[in-house]
Amino acid sequence: MDRLTKVFHAPGPVRASRPWGEQQGRPVLTVKGFEIHKGRLDPAAQAALVEELRAVAVAAPFVAPVTPSGKAMSVRMTAAGRLGWVTDRKGYRYEPRHPSGAPWPPIPAAVLALWRELCAPDRAPDCCLVNYYGKGARMGLHRDADEGDFAWPVLSVSLGDPARFRMGGTERGGPTASVLLESGDVVVMGGPARLAYHGIDGIRFGGSSLLPQGGRINLTCRVVA
Repeated sequence: MDRLTKVFHAPGPVRASRPWGEQQGRPVLTVKGFEIHKGRLDPAAQAALVEELRAVAVAAPFVAPVTPSGKAMSVRMTAAGRLGWVTDRKGYRYEPRHPSGAPWPPIPAAVLALWRELCAPDRAPDCCLVNYYGKGARMGLHRDADEGDFAWPVLSVSLGDPARFRMGGTERGGPTASVLLESGDVVVMGGPARLAYHGIDGIRFGGSSLLPQGGRINLTCRVVA
């Protein structure tokens, strides 16, 4: 079992039917159009979701992605759902199979439940991208623009070590704001934030005890087409 699988093993136009942010009275932080549901998953729910992700990592092991220019990314990546987002020298794209040739595993039930509650009850996401951030990993400012339908929001779930999340606008180079995402936080990127630039400046490695090996897991759910 490789180290990236071990991180899951404990020792021993908007179509949503409800307004984003309506969450049974829970407060929602809105920054530059990004809706941040602080502490949406309690510790028990976080641990249960990690257990579901163990099966994803076994069926579709993490890979070390590279950009089309050949630059190695600092995160490790896998996916679940009908499609998986991949990047290599051939470009950024969605594929129906893991690089090994195996089909992607199903999206965990807990993630689908979050999507139905916060995004859309009648349209499931096609892809749940799973990124692992180890010590020193980051993600430069980018926007999710490889999909064929931008009317649906993007759902992002943070598990494990805290991360500094940076948010911009729809044009590169504009002013940005940042917030610390902690384990159990959920972000909805819809409306004007759907095509906004965002990224991770870095993680506070060891800042959470959720993943025994340390690091951060980020789940990103998207409708592709």
